[in-house]
Amino acid sequence: MAERSDRSFWIFNALVSTAAVGFLGWLLIIRQGGGVAADLSFMPGVNATLNAISATLLAAGFVAIRNGRREIHRRLMVSAFAASAVFLVGYVLYHYAHGDTQYQGEGTIRIVYFAILISHVLLSIAMLPMILTTFYLAARERFSAHRKLARWTLPIWLYVSVTGVVIYFMLR
Repeated sequence: MAERSDRSFWIFNALVSTAAVGFLGWLLIIRQGGGVAADLSFMPGVNATLNAISATLLAAGFVAIRNGRREIHRRLMVSAFAASAVFLVGYVLYHYAHGDTQYQGEGTIRIVYFAILISHVLLSIAMLPMILTTFYLAARERFSAHRKLARWTLPIWLYVSVTGVVIYFMLR
């Protein structure tokens, strides 16, 4: 019975995740920014701060659940999701107005930058459906499945949040 009632969620998750990746692909690859009379040059700093806040909330949420503080864990994880969602809005606005920022480094550091960037992008694509599923399982009180998926979701989400901050500093 659970599988049948989950069908709507899986369709929703697939549609939202596919739409988000498709939109970001269009924004970054096809549109390439520009043509908007808005100075959003402050946004990369704001976005790096939101990534750092998200990472901090995720770590605190992990500590809370390890200490049996389920309600605090829930609030921290929802807050981390909110910080990540606000980051995404800022990211879209900035890239819509300005396009990509080209990396200026040369030599070995350029290879390191692109290795971090590529892993960051690929894992961020996987992140949204994982987060939505992890939240869904918790909301359905299917805590065994929630824990199993969260063991993957948390480190990926942390990695994407932290590497977002690293990328910001490497571009500066």
